[in-house]
Amino acid sequence: MSAKREEMKRCPWVPLNDPPYAKYHDIEWGVPIHDDLTLFEFLVLESAQAGLSWRTVLYKRNSYRKAFANFDYKKVARFTKHDVARLLKDKRIIRNRLKIEAAINNARRFLEVQKEFGSFAAYARTFVCGKPIVHKLKKLTDYPEHIPEAVAFSFDLKKRGFKFLGPKIIYAHMQATGMVNDHTINCFRRKEV
Repeated sequence: MSAKREEMKRCPWVPLNDPPYAKYHDIEWGVPIHDDLTLFEFLVLESAQAGLSWRTVLYKRNSYRKAFANFDYKKVARFTKHDVARLLKDKRIIRNRLKIEAAINNARRFLEVQKEFGSFAAYARTFVCGKPIVHKLKKLTDYPEHIPEAVAFSFDLKKRGFKFLGPKIIYAHMQATGMVNDHTINCFRRKEV
């Protein structure tokens, strides 16, 4: 990362002196994603985050990639109780049975959504009328816990049988995957995404 980029203003939630976190913010967060594989990755990671910090999950991301078949939802959908047992022993990931089982269940539901809508991306974009929502946030306290679109998205996912994807988690997912541009108005990434 260049010195020039280091001097640029970032969103207030980016920890100081945490290069991997800053890199995530600078390169990925808020960039619109239309690739189902990446969207599934973020669903798994966001649901794993429930009750924890994003930093915890971010630092385990590569381990999740290995444990969950490179986030290949078709493979994850075929995971069995033996895979659950294997994952519960994997010290590199968050070993929570409900979250692990939710990831497998969600892969199966993900395939159903793809069948109905052609892609998960197409389905997800219906909750923002096909274009990113742009908020005008200035400081950390301006960030809401969730937004109405995240509540609707979460409700529909729950209706379809998805688990561990409440409004807060889905809002974080929408922010991460560019459905919402929540870079603060003084953040150098705001206009770039």
